[in-house]
Amino acid sequence: MATSGMTLGEKWKRRPQIVWLRKALFQIHLWAGIGLGLYIALMSVSGSAVVFRRELGRALGREPRLGAGPGARMTEDDLKQAAHRAYPDYEVKSVFLRKNPDQAAEIWLQRPGRKLQRLFNPYTGADLGDPLRWGFRALLWLVDLHDNLLLAQTGRVMNAIGGIFTLLVALTGAVIWWPGIGVWRRSLNFRWKSNPKGVNWTLHSALGFWTCMSVIMWALSGIYLSIPKTFNAAVDYFEPSYPSGRELRKGDRLLYWLTQAHFGRFDGIGVKILWTVIGLAPAVLFVTGTVMWWNRVLRPWLRRNEAVSRRELVTTPAGSDDSVQARS
Repeated sequence: MATSGMTLGEKWKRRPQIVWLRKALFQIHLWAGIGLGLYIALMSVSGSAVVFRRELGRALGREPRLGAGPGARMTEDDLKQAAHRAYPDYEVKSVFLRKNPDQAAEIWLQRPGRKLQRLFNPYTGADLGDPLRWGFRALLWLVDLHDNLLLAQTGRVMNAIGGIFTLLVALTGAVIWWPGIGVWRRSLNFRWKSNPKGVNWTLHSALGFWTCMSVIMWALSGIYLSIPKTFNAAVDYFEPSYPSGRELRKGDRLLYWLTQAHFGRFDGIGVKILWTVIGLAPAVLFVTGTVMWWNRVLRPWLRRNEAVSRRELVTTPAGSDDSVQARS
C-alpha cells in the first residue's frame, strides 16, 4: 500500500510503524524499560509478595500460648532473676506481665552496645525466644524493601522517581501497542507459535495491553504513597477544606481509593489473589522486553562488531604490527 499520499491520521490508523512519533516513543519505551527494568521487576515481585501483609502479619506475629503452670504466675522480681540467670551479662530493664494468663511475659534486657527483647514463661521462667519470630522479621524486611528500598526517606524519594518513570514506560507502551486497524485484534491474544521470537512478542504485547491500566494505577498510587504531602497540598490548593471539616473532599476520596487499589484492600480473598497474580505482570513484561531488546538491538550490534573485526583481521597486511598483534 502506497503511503506517500496518506495523512498523518491515516498512517497512524493503518501503518503506525512508519510514523516518526511512534518510532520516537518506541525508543523511549525501549530504553526506559531496559534502564528501569530491574527496579520494576523488584517492585512487581515484592509488591505481590506483600499483598497479604496484614494476614501474614497476624499469622507470623502471634506469640506462643501457654498452659497454666503447676502454681501461680511468677512475680516481676522472680522473672528478673530468671532473666538474669539466662543472660548474666545483661541488665534487666523492664518486665511486662500480660493480663491473659496464657500469654508469655516480655522482658527487655540491655548491655553496652546491645539490647534484647525476650519472651519468658511466667510459670517456669523458661526463655521462649524472640517476641518477633524470623518469619515476621522477614515480612517486615520485605515491606520495608517495597516501601522504602531499605533507605528510609531517601528510598521513598527514589520510589517516587521510579514511579514517574514507570508511568512513562506504561504510557508509551500503550501508544506504541497499536499495530494498525487491520491487525489490532491479533495483538489482544497470546498465540503459541513455532518461532520463539513470535511467542515472546505476542506475550509481551497481549500482557501489556491487558495489564496496562493496572500498571498505570500502581505507578500513580506508588508516587502518591512515596510523597503524600505533595498530593495532599495539591488537594488543599484546588479544593479547600469544607467549613465543617468532616466531609471528605473529592480529592481525599480519590487518594483514599488509590491507596486501597494499590494494596488490593477490597472485600474478598479473591481480589487479593487476583492482585497478587496481576502484580507479577510487570516482571514478566521486563523479561519479555529484555528478550526483545536482545534480539533486536544487542545481538545485531554484537554481530556487526564481530563482522567488522573479522574484516579488519583479513584486510590487515601480513607482517604489519597490527597483524602480529592480531595473531598474538
